[in-house]
Amino acid sequence: MLTGADWRGHLVAVLAGVICTLSFSPFDIWPLAIVSLILLLTVTQSVKRLTGVLRYYLFGVGLYTSGISWVFVSIHVHGGASLLLASFLVLLFALSISLLFAVQGYIYLRFFRFLPFGLLLAFPAVWVLREWVMSWLFSGFPWLLLGYAHIETPLVGFAPVLGVYSLSVLALVTAATLYLQVAKQPAHTGLARTSLVVVVVIWGMGFILSNYEHTAGDRVVTVSAVQGNIDQKTKWTRQMIGPILETYTRLTSSEWGRELIVWPEASITLFRQNAFGQLEKLDRIAGDSGSTLVLGIPDRDSNGGFQNSAVSIGQGSGQYVKRHLVPFGEYVPLENQLRGLITFLDLPMSHNQPGPEKQTPLTAGDLTLSLSICYEVVFGDLVRRTVTDPDILITMSNDTWFGDSIGPWQHFQMARMRAIENGKYMVRATNNGITAIIDHKGRVQGSLPQFEPGVLRGEVRAMKGVTPYAWLGNTPVLGAALLVVLCLIFSGRKSSI
Repeated sequence: MLTGADWRGHLVAVLAGVICTLSFSPFDIWPLAIVSLILLLTVTQSVKRLTGVLRYYLFGVGLYTSGISWVFVSIHVHGGASLLLASFLVLLFALSISLLFAVQGYIYLRFFRFLPFGLLLAFPAVWVLREWVMSWLFSGFPWLLLGYAHIETPLVGFAPVLGVYSLSVLALVTAATLYLQVAKQPAHTGLARTSLVVVVVIWGMGFILSNYEHTAGDRVVTVSAVQGNIDQKTKWTRQMIGPILETYTRLTSSEWGRELIVWPEASITLFRQNAFGQLEKLDRIAGDSGSTLVLGIPDRDSNGGFQNSAVSIGQGSGQYVKRHLVPFGEYVPLENQLRGLITFLDLPMSHNQPGPEKQTPLTAGDLTLSLSICYEVVFGDLVRRTVTDPDILITMSNDTWFGDSIGPWQHFQMARMRAIENGKYMVRATNNGITAIIDHKGRVQGSLPQFEPGVLRGEVRAMKGVTPYAWLGNTPVLGAALLVVLCLIFSGRKSSI
């Protein structure tokens, strides 16, 4: 039978997950990520294993029901699902993805909790390995990784060296160290003091690294990002093809002559083969004015399958086809069972086919561009492998699906992290926000208000050079985490013999 203390512990675990959501954009209260981890350790470190596993799961439930609440908008408002069905599906998604937290909790509590360095080494290692599994399991959903909460802290200096996973690890080490100070367990007094010194050094190193330049560029490029603010409910209707194109051409009319102009994802709603005349006209105008126009447009592959693509015209050239598709948005797992349940599963975009892994980079004059479309920008390894040493990063998106929720802000925060990891300026063009220009340190150089049509004018620098992360990817962090886990398991078994 559950006691009052049991219920209080369960409630604290859920609330800790909710609190963690407040550390991400748009709230950006980064210390709450540390606080939430301390609370989780407080209610799991000294309880029975089964209780601890349950509380890890409840932490995940609290985190995901609050942190991915924006999914409700796409399912209910744009998908046509009833209020009850949309709420059920969001809750089911949160309950399902939180099972990984239960697995993480079991592994840590079963094998590492009582080892001398289990808290400081295994707790972060197992956590970040769970984050990594989230990046590929069932096509991947690497959302709400702890490292993103520290994009404004000194820890961000490690991002171009070791990527966002390293920020997660260092934040976890920090939380574990502070927990030791609060717990004040006599057996851990020496460890607590030593780890506190280590954490101070880590944060100091982060501050130093955040001021180090891994890439360099002197060439200034004039850019314009166009935000059309097209209503998602009517965007894909036949009668809107002309008005949408007119909106973007009108907004761009004053921008010809800028070196790089970027329109959002699917800014033209005709298939590419049916938009030959429109593209030819835009190509001629852009070329004559000395501009490169990069725009999103749907296409078909050789078998007639739909593709989410982008083209570079005018002074530029090339086509890019989106490689990492959104499950349930661009393709439907368990299609025969689910299609027809929700309206948006029957849209043409939900039949998309992915592009090839290796594609020729887009160009803008003599500049090389690295493009990611919408969801792709949340995958750090994918972005770094798209183009070797690009001059500029471009990401185009349509976050209209998520309305006035926290989803677009979380998406934007992850895009900023990609600019930091690769040491490149980024131009982000979206349908209704957040359209922005981001520098190589992740700082926002300019942005447009959400839900308004407009043009963002600015300058970026064409950066050359490769950051350590762009070269090595996530291998050092994930390899170290796996090595820690294996070494601690081996040492634990050896000591029990």
